[in-house]
Amino acid sequence: MRRVVVVAVALLGLTGCAAPQADPGIGNADVATGGRLFSTADTETAKFTADVGPGVFPRTVTHAGGTTTIPAPPARVAVLDSGELDGVLALGVTPVAIAVPNRTVPSYLADRVRDVPIVGDTNTIELEGLAAAKPDLILGSKLRVDQLYDKLSAIAPTVLSIRPGFPWKEDFLLVGTALGKETEAVEVLNDYQRKVDEVKATLPNPAPTISLVRFMPGRIRLYGNLSMIGVVLGDLGLRRPPEQDFAELAVEVSEERIDAADGDWIFYSSYGPPENTAQEAVVNGELWQRLGAVQAGHVRAVDDEVWFLGLGPNGVMKVLDELPELLGS
Repeated sequence: MRRVVVVAVALLGLTGCAAPQADPGIGNADVATGGRLFSTADTETAKFTADVGPGVFPRTVTHAGGTTTIPAPPARVAVLDSGELDGVLALGVTPVAIAVPNRTVPSYLADRVRDVPIVGDTNTIELEGLAAAKPDLILGSKLRVDQLYDKLSAIAPTVLSIRPGFPWKEDFLLVGTALGKETEAVEVLNDYQRKVDEVKATLPNPAPTISLVRFMPGRIRLYGNLSMIGVVLGDLGLRRPPEQDFAELAVEVSEERIDAADGDWIFYSSYGPPENTAQEAVVNGELWQRLGAVQAGHVRAVDDEVWFLGLGPNGVMKVLDELPELLGS
């Protein structure tokens, strides 16, 4: 078994939350955890922040790509990944252009951007189409579009997270900072924390271990504590199996080592059509059938677009809605 430490370029076409191992966070802004509600004072100590108070413009935002001055409250926002899309929608902003994995909007957000033009997937941005939308702010991630940063900045002020949804709360705060909606972002995160507390009270005691398995073209991943869904499970006090109890995004395993996916419960999904992955071969295979969770009937398929591509407040709230039922609580 190996940790996911390959360089970012090798991961670009495969997942909405892929990342290199280095630089796992953006400072001390891991927010709204352990039952603690968040406040705007926390945003002022984050590594990625603005040089003025909430809602004040012009502002200069420090981000993964450098510093960007935003002269006025953005009215025409373009987003270049599903996490940024989820984030702006959570703050009441409908973008004027989007780029999303495989040019496909996650289904749980699709109705809200039905008429918004798609200007590429997350690996191939159509710069002419993006410029035609006349954005006054572009939001993306360094992992995806670092090589296009100068061209994007020539179109509109551009603000980049380190990587999509890893860590998701800090990425969302950066979206709020770029929009001048820090106060609203804090409210959204605190709504999330209150929902966490509600759901936590319904969960089994003692807390079971939860295994997260994602079948992808050419690889199988077990997700760790710094993935979006890993953070949600941690906030809920749900434990992780030893093979997934680490402060990284994910590990990769072979079909022959699928025993590493065992836990009290297994939640699994497929990125893209299952027939393009090893999902069917594995879940119908002998090794899978030997797993304790499988034998106990504690295996559930989950929506990949929500659990692994959601990467923002709307997605995580759907996860919180689904978890009690999945666990039979």
